Amino acid sequence: MNVLGRWARTEWGPLWLAVRRRWAVPVMTVAAVCTTSVLQAVQNLDWGYQVVQDLGAVRAQDPLLLALLRTPLSLFVPALDLPVWGALAQILLVFGLAEICLGWGRTLAVAYAATLAGTLYARVGVALGPDVPVLGLPASAAKIVDTGPSAAVVGLAVYLAWRYRAYVTGGVVVLAMVVEVAVKANLAGKEHVAAIVAVGVLVGVREWWGRRVGERELAGGVAG
Repeated sequence: MNVLGRWARTEWGPLWLAVRRRWAVPVMTVAAVCTTSVLQAVQNLDWGYQVVQDLGAVRAQDPLLLALLRTPLSLFVPALDLPVWGALAQILLVFGLAEICLGWGRTLAVAYAATLAGTLYARVGVALGPDVPVLGLPASAAKIVDTGPSAAVVGLAVYLAWRYRAYVTGGVVVLAMVVEVAVKANLAGKEHVAAIVAVGVLVGVREWWGRRVGERELAGGVAG
């Protein structure tokens, strides 16, 4: 038990400390949960379904500009074939932790980068076609409505794991997404992997920039 406790403190301690030090009501997350709840209620009304589709439904077959305009709201439109409580729980937990630790601005930036990566990948996958291993998608995938927070949640989880050195947790998330694609190579699973790749690029750029800034400061100190 002591070994498990020490491991848990090592793995999640930095994140827990960040939450304790910066604790505040995650207003953006609460707003996101409320928005998702309202959209779920509206899209289940006779008159509301098409309204929500017109404002927030994204498909690979849609014109790119239209898809980009709908992407911000699409993140908060729950998938009709999945229980809404799952989307709400994901937003509340992962968005909430991210907002407390990273701030609402960075949280939204990472979330939308991950979501946009999935949206753009769908177009690339359909264009490549099913004959291209791993990356390709069947033409029917272009008609799938692509909404919900899952890609953003995966991206934020990986980013938080990197930022607070919860590398085992981050590795488990990545492995789970890879297994999902291996077991069921559908659009959603591949979009999750695309989200991870996008966050990996963000992390790589940040690491590179941090090293450059550090080298400049060191050089300036030596010169001074």
